[in-house]
Amino acid sequence: MANLHGHFAWYELMTSDVEGAKAFYTEVVGWGTRDASVPGRPYTLFTAGTTSVSGLLELPAEARSKGARASWLGYVTVDDMEATVDEVRRLGGVVHVPPTDIPSVSCFSLVADPQMATFAMFKWLDASRERSTELSAPGHVGWHELLAAEWQQVWPFYCELFGWQKARADVGARGTYQRFSSGGRAIGGMFTKPPVVPVPFWLYYFNTGDIDSAAKRVRSGNGQILNDAIEVPGGAWVMQCTDPQGAIFGLIGERRHMRIVVPRSAHTRRVG
Repeated sequence: MANLHGHFAWYELMTSDVEGAKAFYTEVVGWGTRDASVPGRPYTLFTAGTTSVSGLLELPAEARSKGARASWLGYVTVDDMEATVDEVRRLGGVVHVPPTDIPSVSCFSLVADPQMATFAMFKWLDASRERSTELSAPGHVGWHELLAAEWQQVWPFYCELFGWQKARADVGARGTYQRFSSGGRAIGGMFTKPPVVPVPFWLYYFNTGDIDSAAKRVRSGNGQILNDAIEVPGGAWVMQCTDPQGAIFGLIGERRHMRIVVPRSAHTRRVG
């Protein structure tokens, strides 16, 4: 198995309406569902074919009372959890949840970068369960995007923490969109968010077949389209949306029912 340190491995939606979110994403993205609850911890898996691609759980009432909202969380694989958590602190990040074991499954930690964009880190306790992620597969996450307070300032944090490398950048009137790679494979991009976006955050794009058909499904499911689909290098189209509970997500697809192509960049300057 190749070294997966620095690759995104898992995604979770924490929401105020589990059944509503389940109905929405199965229709919009085409996912199936599978119950993976354990006593005292209800949990649903979203599946693409036979592959589990993300998880769904309820946002705790206590968190909601403190202002927490429905949101997607991405997990990045690390090869040494304790050492990487120490690096988060050393590099100016924040550890919200220290390394915690899910018995016989994995270890995770919830952290934030120095500009307070939240993400999680993940390590299988059984290394044989590790698997490479296929960015172009239907229903999988095809792109990862950081809307940073100032991307050049936060880049060293991720570079040192995960060993990410800069890929080709796009420079336009509204600034630079910097793609990044892990293990030689482009997996995402980052840019400085516009002022209308209140806080830095990670945005995850789900592969879908036809972007216009997907947009209709979002609207019919009472979601919201934040901007019209835009074309990006590589022949794909992207859009940003919210689900009925307010969680932001992205979609990647093509027009005229062409095959899915993972974009070199998924530029989101119109978010917000």
